Amino acid sequence: MTTQNQEVALIQKDITDEVNKSLERLQEGGLVLPPNYNHSNALKSAFFALSNNSGGNLLSVCSKASVANALLDMVTQGLSPAKTQCYFIKYGDVCKLNRSYFGTQAVLKRLSNVKDIWANVIFEGDEFLYEIEDGRDKFVSHGTKFENRDNNILGAYAIIKTNEDELLLTVMTKKEIDTAWSQGKTKNVQDKFPQEMAKRTVINRAAKAFINTSDDSDLLIESINNTTENEYEERKEINPQHEVDENANTEELDIKPDKPIIEMPVENTNSEPEPEPVTVQKQEPAPSQQTVNNGPTW
Repeated sequence: MTTQNQEVALIQKDITDEVNKSLERLQEGGLVLPPNYNHSNALKSAFFALSNNSGGNLLSVCSKASVANALLDMVTQGLSPAKTQCYFIKYGDVCKLNRSYFGTQAVLKRLSNVKDIWANVIFEGDEFLYEIEDGRDKFVSHGTKFENRDNNILGAYAIIKTNEDELLLTVMTKKEIDTAWSQGKTKNVQDKFPQEMAKRTVINRAAKAFINTSDDSDLLIESINNTTENEYEERKEINPQHEVDENANTEELDIKPDKPIIEMPVENTNSEPEPEPVTVQKQEPAPSQQTVNNGPTW
């Protein structure tokens, strides 16, 4: 046990050194971290999360390069697992960073022209009204009752409030949300926490259009987009002989890691041949252009 702990500690040190070196290069290139963000503390909480992951000790079972790149994306975006802003998921021997609903809110508020962002779920029985003004969706009202929260989800919407107090509305029907989920890799979480996952999905949709028209640092924008794409990248069929942990946060898929930003020598102890990737073409669902009133079905 002592030898194993020493090996994990050595891996942790190597990864920390590489992340710090890469972070210094990014900061020299113009990346600015949030003023109250302590990336060293965030890394400490991240290593605890990695070591106690439902998929096992990710420091031992995942490649060092993938762990290092996940951590670099985390600190670039100013996120921390201690604040439930992000978490780590194992896909084969690859570690990926995923943002939570709170994490996406925090990242967007870092952008120069965002004052606030929030999302709500539309339940059956709600009265949700919006209109098209000058070709753009405009929020009108959302009436609901407490007991409606136990009803079926009809859709969700997100609102980005700019520094000029402009409200930018994004609306998704449940069918559009399901289409987005079908492209993703977190079905177990979607089934267990559909309300929070619906809000996260619509916020990610709202963020995508806004972020890519932002004047903020390209380094930050790239990291945000990378983490978002972690949920919707190319999928592979699960090996029928591969057991999936029902208590894990998501399905474990055998995928090839992307070319890492951080290159680290990793000893390959897996004697089995790596599966060939299967490419699946994704289709982006079109924005909703309809009004929901008194719980219609679609």
